Amino acid sequence: MATPSKEQSKTEKSSKVRRTRRTGRRDPAAVQLLKKDHHEVEAMFDEFEQIEDEKEKLALFQKIALALKVHTQIEEEIFYPAERGEVEDDMLDEAQVEHDSAKKLIAEIEKMKPSDALYDAKVKVLGEYVKHHVKEEEQPGGIFSQAKRGDTDLEAMGASLKARKEELMAKLGSGKAH
Repeated sequence: MATPSKEQSKTEKSSKVRRTRRTGRRDPAAVQLLKKDHHEVEAMFDEFEQIEDEKEKLALFQKIALALKVHTQIEEEIFYPAERGEVEDDMLDEAQVEHDSAKKLIAEIEKMKPSDALYDAKVKVLGEYVKHHVKEEEQPGGIFSQAKRGDTDLEAMGASLKARKEELMAKLGSGKAH
C-alpha cells in the first residue's frame, strides 16, 4: 500500500477542516471563508502572547488589526445584511456591538506603543473579545448554523466576500493579500 504524498495529506487535512463536525458536509464558501479568518486571527493572538520583542509585537498587532478590520467590514457590508431575516436579529445585533467594541479597542491600541502600560493587556482583552465573537458565530445554533439553514446562496456570497476581502486587503494593507 502506497503512503500518501505530503501534498495528498495536506489536501486531505484541508478538506477535513472545511467539513462541519456534525454532518461531515462541507461548509458553504461564505462560512468557510469567515471561519478561516477566525482561525487565522485566533492563531495570531496566541502567537502574540509568546512574543517578547516590542518590534515583533507591533508588527504582529498590525497584522491582527488589518485582519480584523477587513473581516468585520466584509461581515458588516455583505454577510450580516444578507442574513437579516435568516438569522435571529438579536444575534446579528450583538455581533454588530461586538464589532464596534473591537474596533474601538483596536483604535486605542493603534495609538499606543508595545512599551506602554496596558498595551499587552488591551491586546489580550481584544483577543478574548474575538474568541467570544467566534464562539457566538460558530456554535451550534449560532449565526453560521442559522445562515446555513436559510435561503441565502452562501456559495455565491463566498465569492463576493472573497473579492471584497481582496479589495480591502489591497487598499488597507498596502497590497498585502491573504
